[in-house]
Amino acid sequence: MTQAPKIDLTKLLDVEPVEDNFFRGSETPGGHGRMFGGQVLGQALVAATRTVEGKVNHSLHGYFMRPGDATKPVLYRVERDMDGNSFATRRVIAIQNGQPILNLAASFQVREEGMHHAQEMPADIPPPEDLKTEAELAEEHAEHLPENYLQFAKWDRPVEIRPCHPVPPFDMTARTGKSFRWIKARDAMGDDQGLHRAALVYASDMGLIGAALGVHGVGFFTSGMRVASLDHAMWLHEDFRVDDWLLFEMESPWTGGGRGLARGRFYTRDGRMVASCAQEGMTRRKI
Repeated sequence: MTQAPKIDLTKLLDVEPVEDNFFRGSETPGGHGRMFGGQVLGQALVAATRTVEGKVNHSLHGYFMRPGDATKPVLYRVERDMDGNSFATRRVIAIQNGQPILNLAASFQVREEGMHHAQEMPADIPPPEDLKTEAELAEEHAEHLPENYLQFAKWDRPVEIRPCHPVPPFDMTARTGKSFRWIKARDAMGDDQGLHRAALVYASDMGLIGAALGVHGVGFFTSGMRVASLDHAMWLHEDFRVDDWLLFEMESPWTGGGRGLARGRFYTRDGRMVASCAQEGMTRRKI
C-alpha cells in the first residue's frame, strides 16, 4: 500500500479568499473517492468565520446533499444574513462541479458572562496515555481484519483517536449505552480559537454515527452496509484546544427507517464540558 501523505489540519481547514464572500478550500492531500464530511464542515465554518468580527461561533447546523470529491477543491459562498450587536448569522453553500454538496448555517456571539451549569465529565475514564490508538489496535488484530479496514486504519489522519474501552476491531457484538474516546490533533494549531472550533467540527464527524451502528452489531465496514452522514449539528460552549486531549462521549438514542441518530459531548481533561453535537446518518444494509 502506498503511504498516504501527512495531513496538516491547520492547512487543510484554511480557505483562500476568491472574491467578496467566496472562498476556496483545498482537496484532501492524497485523497481519493468521497471527501470526508468533517473536512467540508470545517472549511465551511472557517469561511463563515472569516466574514465575522468580534464574535465566536457558538452553533452550526449543516446538511450534506451530495458526496464531495476528495481530489477536487471546494468553493464556499457565504451569505451574511445578520450582524447584530450580540449575534451574527451566516449561511454557507459548499459547491463542487457547479452543484451544492453542503448547506451550513452558523451563529456567532460576542463573549459575555451569564448563568452557568454543565453535565459533569464521567468518572473512571482511563487517561489517554494508558490507551492504544485505533491504528495500534488494528495492527494487533490485522490477521482478522478485512483489507479495506486495514487501509483505513493506516491512513495518516490529522486527529489521533484512543478508544477508552477498546475491543478488537472485528468484534461486532451489539453494544448499548455510551462509548468514549480521547481525541487530539497530531500537530500544534496555534491560538486562534476560531480554528480550534473548526477543527473540533472536523473531528466530531469521525465515527459519530458508528454509535448508532454499534447498537445493532454492525460497523462501517460490515458487508452490505451503506453509511453516509445526512446532517450535523454542533454547539460550542466554551473555549478549548484541539491540540490537547479532549474526551468524546457518544451514544445513540434511536435508529429506524434506514437512519440512525447519534449524540456526543466533549470534555477537557480538567472536566469542562466544552461542546455538544448530534448527527443523523443513513444506515442501510443490503443482505
